[in-house]
Amino acid sequence: MNHHRRNLLLLSALALGAPALPAFAQANWPSQSVTMVVPFAAGGGTDIVARAIATQLGTRLGQAVVVDNKPGAGTVIGAESVIRAAPDGHTLLVSGASTWSINPAMRPSVRYDGVKDFSPIGIVASVPLLLLVHADSPYRTLEDVIKAARERPSSLNYATHGPGTVPHLAGALFQIAAGIQMSDVAYRGSAPAMMALISKEVDISLDTAASAAPQIKAGKVRALANFGARRSALFPSLPVVAELGLADATFDGWYGMAAPANTPKPVVERLAKELQAIMGSGEIKAQLLAQSIDATYIGPEQMRQQIERETTRFRALAHRANIRLN
Repeated sequence: MNHHRRNLLLLSALALGAPALPAFAQANWPSQSVTMVVPFAAGGGTDIVARAIATQLGTRLGQAVVVDNKPGAGTVIGAESVIRAAPDGHTLLVSGASTWSINPAMRPSVRYDGVKDFSPIGIVASVPLLLLVHADSPYRTLEDVIKAARERPSSLNYATHGPGTVPHLAGALFQIAAGIQMSDVAYRGSAPAMMALISKEVDISLDTAASAAPQIKAGKVRALANFGARRSALFPSLPVVAELGLADATFDGWYGMAAPANTPKPVVERLAKELQAIMGSGEIKAQLLAQSIDATYIGPEQMRQQIERETTRFRALAHRANIRLN
C-alpha cells in the first residue's frame, strides 16, 4: 500500500470515527460528580426538594450529586451560573417560576430567556400557595376579605417576600380578579413575613403550604383559600380560588429541574427517566409530604410549555398592574 493511499484511509477512518466521540461521551455520562444549583439559601422549599432528589439521583447515577446553594438577585445569580456551565449534564438547576418565567417576564435587567437558555428536564414537585390570616382574625372566609377590601379600599395590607416574588404577584392577581385594592408590605423572606402575620403587623399573608403548615398546625394562623388549580391532598377541605369565582387568580407553585441549553438529548432523556422514577417512589412522596410539598413529575416538553404560558401571563400582569422590577 503506497504512502498516499495509507493517508487517505487514515483520514477516512478519523472522519468516520469523529461523530462517535460525543456519543461515547454521552454513553459514559456522568463521568464525574453532578452539581445541582439551588438559587436560594439552604433550608427553604427549593433546597428541601433538591436535597431529597440529590440523594436518590446520586445512587441511580453512580456518582455524587452535590447541592450548591447560590442565592441572590432574585435567583439570577444561580440561574446564570448554570447557563454559563458546560452543557454536558454535570450542572443542573432546581428552581421554580421565579427563575424561569417571572424574572424573564418582569425584570428588564435579566438577559436570559427562561426557555431558550435551558434544557427542561421536568417539574418535580408542587406546593400550594395559601391566603392566610392570623388565628383570631375577623375574616373567616375569602369572601370576608373581599368584602372588607371593597368597603375600605387599600386599608387591608398583605405580607410579601419582596417585589416580584410569588406572594407579591399572587396578591396582584387576586386583587385584579376580585376587583379590590390592598397594600403590599415587603419582608425579607417567608419567616419574617410569617412573624408579621402572627404579631398582627399585617392583616393577610400569602405563602406556601410548606412555610405555613407548622403555624397552621400550631393554631397561630388560618388558611382561607388555596391559589392552586386543584385542591391539595395536604388541605383537602380548603377551597381553591377558582371554586370561589376567581379563576383568574389561580397561581400554581412548583419546582422543576433544567440543564443548560444544548445539553445532549440522551443525557436529558436519562435524567428525565430517573426523575420520573424518583418522584414516583413512596419514600420521596412521604419525605416531601412531611414538608407540605407534593411530589409529582411532569416531563420536559410540558415544563417548557408551562414556562411559556407563565411568561406570557406575567408580562401581561406587569403591564396591567404597572409592576416594574429592577
